[in-house]
Amino acid sequence: MTDRSAPPLLRTLNDFPSGHRVRIRRLLGQGATRRRLMDLGLMPDIEVVIVRSAPLDDPIQIKLDTTHIALRRNEAAAIEVFVDERA
Repeated sequence: MTDRSAPPLLRTLNDFPSGHRVRIRRLLGQGATRRRLMDLGLMPDIEVVIVRSAPLDDPIQIKLDTTHIALRRNEAAAIEVFVDERA
């Protein structure tokens, strides 16, 4: 039996391999990094899918609706996401 009252786990976008679907909780970056992420449409409560990583693991590709976005690992580290592992 699992504890259904446990909160979802919080991690950054960097913590997941390809194929995971996550929901953005908040942007941790500041200044130009934060502005760039917001300009790309990455905002709290938006759901994204991690599509793949480049051969040297940087950048990573994510999908937001029908748009594919490439992010450097340092940018992905500035995106805190929720994953509800109870589902």
